[in-house]
Amino acid sequence: MKPDIHPTYHQAQVVCGSCHITFTIGSTQPELRVDVCSNCHPFFTGKQTIVDTAGQVERFQKRLERSTRL
Repeated sequence: MKPDIHPTYHQAQVVCGSCHITFTIGSTQPELRVDVCSNCHPFFTGKQTIVDTAGQVERFQKRLERSTRL
């Protein structure tokens, strides 16, 4: 292997912009700022809401029902 080609590995602080928690991970950057983390993301918190625009979810559910009946 070639010497001195790998980036410097840091114990990076991750700062969430939504819930303002910090945690440490390994990264090539010393600090990471994210908009949403697993602590406040709707998928992980179970508070996920579906924004239905013009009945798209209902149309999809109907198509899914028709395809599973065949």
